[in-house]
Amino acid sequence: MPRGSSPKRERQYEHIKESAEQRGESERRAKEIAARTVNKERARSGESRSASRTSTEDMSSSRRGGLRSGSGAQGPTRDQLYAEAKKRNIEGRSQMNKEQLKNALGR
Repeated sequence: MPRGSSPKRERQYEHIKESAEQRGESERRAKEIAARTVNKERARSGESRSASRTSTEDMSSSRRGGLRSGSGAQGPTRDQLYAEAKKRNIEGRSQMNKEQLKNALGR
């Protein structure tokens, strides 16, 4: 986290990092996701010195996450299904497509 960031942003970073790790992301990738998300939120709310146009004009990261959370029309992503299959130790999961993962998980 950047020096001088607020306690709220620190909590947000930790929460996002832990969620990414629970989904099966590596620690390095989880840290990257958390940092990018928090930095974007800081830029959108005017907490950073500079902000790219995409950070301020693009949809918010919370909105994007909500769209991909698995409650949408297409359900969870293939990566989310794969992470669940990995937790359940399902054989052959790396060769499966999204439909096959759904079937193997009983969805």
